[in-house]
Amino acid sequence: MGSTGKVLGVGIVAGCAVAMCVVAGMMVGKRVRNRRRWRRVVKVLEEFEEGSATPVEKLRQVVDAMAVEMHAGLASEGGSKLKMLLTFVQNLPNGSEKGIYYGLDLGGTNFRVLRVQLGGRRSAILGHDVQRQPIPEHLMTSTSEELFDFIAASLQDFVEKEGNGSEILQSKIRDLGFTFSFPVKQTSVASGILIKWTKGFSIPDMAGKDVSGCLNQAMARRGLDMRVTVLINDTVGTLALGHYHDEDTVAAVIIGTGTNACYLERSDAIIKCQGLLTTSGGMVVNMEWGNFWSSHLPRTSYDIELDSESPNPNDQGFEKMISGMYLGDIVRRVILKMSQESDVFGLASPKLSTPFILRTPLIAAMHEDDSPDLREVARILREILEIGNVPLKVRKLVVKVCDVVTRRAARLAAAGIVGILKKIGRDGSGGIASGKIWGGSQGKMKRTVVVVEGALYTSYTVFREYLNDAITDILGEDISSQVVLKVMEDGSGIGAALLAASYSASSQDTLQLLNI
Repeated sequence: MGSTGKVLGVGIVAGCAVAMCVVAGMMVGKRVRNRRRWRRVVKVLEEFEEGSATPVEKLRQVVDAMAVEMHAGLASEGGSKLKMLLTFVQNLPNGSEKGIYYGLDLGGTNFRVLRVQLGGRRSAILGHDVQRQPIPEHLMTSTSEELFDFIAASLQDFVEKEGNGSEILQSKIRDLGFTFSFPVKQTSVASGILIKWTKGFSIPDMAGKDVSGCLNQAMARRGLDMRVTVLINDTVGTLALGHYHDEDTVAAVIIGTGTNACYLERSDAIIKCQGLLTTSGGMVVNMEWGNFWSSHLPRTSYDIELDSESPNPNDQGFEKMISGMYLGDIVRRVILKMSQESDVFGLASPKLSTPFILRTPLIAAMHEDDSPDLREVARILREILEIGNVPLKVRKLVVKVCDVVTRRAARLAAAGIVGILKKIGRDGSGGIASGKIWGGSQGKMKRTVVVVEGALYTSYTVFREYLNDAITDILGEDISSQVVLKVMEDGSGIGAALLAASYSASSQDTLQLLNI
């Protein structure tokens, strides 16, 4: 080989070496960039996790804040974020009720009528029939008379299908428990004034009218021998159902799409209504706890954005952190932030910017995906958010986001429950209620039952486990062993009928305020 050939050979080798170095450099550079992108995504998660932390010390601060706000709400109207509404319900069912009673549940675009037959022995519901009916859309914006005439006609149709045993009721007026899930100012156990319509209803002539009166008049127009014996919301119905099955039930919590709680309070603790007439010494208070707020709640930038963009900013702060309506959207917002910080999710999907596209049942499905390659996570990202080919390690990151959101919600809900127990002296601290209305003895924790309804608790296993564990964390093993959380179903229906039974033979259904 000539000198020219040698030079050419050396040049080729050198060129190859340079090219290899360039390629290697590019590969190293790409790995470095990938690591940086990954670190940015992980940082988003770490900051969110830190901001959402619920150590037991913080939970106990939330417990104390809840109890303080409850005191304030009972002391004066508008004295607290918690409305602490009087329900006038003082007689909870105890299992001795006998006969056939009715429930009407109106809470949205459908309503249900049901009938229960009670045998006079605790837990003995001998029969239970239900009929569901959609409300024609035009009636949602018509007149109160037309709406309640339609409901009364459905009730009459339901009664006429009664069948065996109906003869014994012909000479007796039928008692109806009415669950009305719209804002109402309660004036007695069986009456209340509509404050405003929600959920797509808009019937102007109902403003300021007694809801039960409208239904009673409609039933009278049809010749139906039935009267509204109790007017309640779904949370009170759940408490009634729980107490029917277990007399140690002191509170009810609903944790589903929305959230609320109610409990039995001593009458002498309801300072804002010292003119209250009550013979039992206690009354069920509807907390409307979705509006609870405290500086101790672990709020993040995602919560602030969700609140500011909601139809009701600075309202329902607790609900926006713990209820099923909002958890999925918090997860979406965190994933969106990750996608803005890095391309780990590939090309940005416009679906990620769609509010409430990721519903809470979907985050439950991703969170509880136990397949080795997280197939369900991949499917939901692909089908709902239109994000395909997501690497396994990114899918694991999504599951972690679901976990942080769910854990925080469950533990805060648990703190709310313990806050109620603290207020009534059932948290082991020997509070002022101990030994009074509840009949507890000093130094010994009395068995305490809290009934829970709502799909977030009943259907989302991880949420339920986190909540139960947090109760133990806050109270300790000894005291929490005396606190029982029981799942209830259909408080708004069966619970309403049971309360109708409680008040059917009671003179207490005229309980009112002296000073209204």
